[in-house]
Amino acid sequence: MGQIVFSSTKSAMLYEQTSLRASKPPETSNEYPEHLPEFDIAVHTGMRRGEQFSCEWAWLNMDQRVLTVPRSKNGEKRRVYLNDVALAAFRVLWQFSKGTGKVFAHLYQSGETKGAREWFEKCLAEAGITNFRWHDLRHTFASRLVMKGVDIRTVQELLGHRTIQMTLRYSHLAPVHQLEAVQRLCDTSGAVSCEQRKSQPHTQHEEPTDSRTSSGSSESSQHSSRTIN
Repeated sequence: MGQIVFSSTKSAMLYEQTSLRASKPPETSNEYPEHLPEFDIAVHTGMRRGEQFSCEWAWLNMDQRVLTVPRSKNGEKRRVYLNDVALAAFRVLWQFSKGTGKVFAHLYQSGETKGAREWFEKCLAEAGITNFRWHDLRHTFASRLVMKGVDIRTVQELLGHRTIQMTLRYSHLAPVHQLEAVQRLCDTSGAVSCEQRKSQPHTQHEEPTDSRTSSGSSESSQHSSRTIN
């Protein structure tokens, strides 16, 4: 059983490792198996709902594992990269398509369809999950990236945020990684690390002293050379 943790509306929703389908009753998975690729694509790409369900096969390049959204919410073209799970989900959907048109068209042919809400909200109800929307899967995507140590700038690019301020809402999820960042100051090349310094015994630094002869002159470790006439 997967664990799902919800935070306030201003914070990211934390959703670790296991998918929502692991939390659903068996009868739910049996009732909507054809929609599982939709869920996996949402969780593993972070696409906006409008981007995902407007997606056409012409946008995809499966060889390069990239999907190009011609016009995003910001009015710009953006690239969505496909990891193994997302790519596998698209390959499953490809088997039920003609290779043209919208990717999810075969799943929503009724004129009265509400899209993913029809099955997703039923799954949430049967799993006893409240205060959750499809858009929250996008927060899931971002939260998991940050918790895996991905830097905020890269997360911004993957989400398609115009400014990094939008992405900074997830920065509080990485306190361990922030600690590791400052710890690097103790691990600079050619210097003794903090841990090594602690383990070394403390020794008093002694200044070298000159040894002098009875005549008062200092003895040198090297003798001056003399010429013989």
